[in-house]
Amino acid sequence: MGFLIRLVITAIALWVTTLIVPGVDVTGRNGANTALTLLVVALIFGVVNAVLKPVIKVVGCVFYLLTLGLFALVVNALLFMLTDWLARALDLPFRVDGFWAAFWGAIVMAVVTWLISVAVPDRWERR
Repeated sequence: MGFLIRLVITAIALWVTTLIVPGVDVTGRNGANTALTLLVVALIFGVVNAVLKPVIKVVGCVFYLLTLGLFALVVNALLFMLTDWLARALDLPFRVDGFWAAFWGAIVMAVVTWLISVAVPDRWERR
């Protein structure tokens, strides 16, 4: 159940990102198609972050230290662009137009995901 909640939170954050950031777009034929696209892209984004981000943190830890963590913003943008590439490969109507759209999109995604996660408590916090 927790996985589905995280997936929906990520999909909502992705939808908000498409509304705020120019260059990040989902063009579904109708509302249901757009919602399904957002869920699939959120799943892709989650898998990309779960698999690659820890590896990148270990390999690039020197860059994280030298830039005082600002390198994480570049890594997040590149992972967002990889999500776009995978979505295009799967012929999903999701587009990110360049590095700066990915950069700002990743920042908005992180902030919105965090805000929603604060509002939706984990099931373990109810004890």
